[in-house]
Amino acid sequence: MDADTLIQWKARIFDYQRHVKESQPPRQKTLFELADLGIAPAHVEPDTIDPFRLIAQPMSFWRKPTFDKGQACLYFVIDRTNPSLLLYTGESCQSDSRWKGTHDAKRYIDKYIALHRQHQLSPAVSIAFWFDAPVERKAR
Repeated sequence: MDADTLIQWKARIFDYQRHVKESQPPRQKTLFELADLGIAPAHVEPDTIDPFRLIAQPMSFWRKPTFDKGQACLYFVIDRTNPSLLLYTGESCQSDSRWKGTHDAKRYIDKYIALHRQHQLSPAVSIAFWFDAPVERKAR
């Protein structure tokens, strides 16, 4: 991919992500109140999670020494150059150990950064975690 194609691709991704963020998502209507059916309400409204407002961590976060495997989370890989782009979204029940093993996203991010460096562009790739995620995978 040449530099112009990369820049145009990023612009299209940004436009799409901005459109999704600014548009109202469709809302499911219910015939019955969930509580009347013995169903607990959702843990959180997904539309309230803003990956761009979470605290950014370096992509090398998983190399730091730790004494536990972490906790359940959603995570977001973001290129924080202007304009910021959401590159990857994932979930894990072990936030610290998930990236220590083989992870396809690591290769994707490495290639993304290498392509930018090849064209003398500077990405600012970081990861952000949302730790209010349910422990049960299906609920995440």
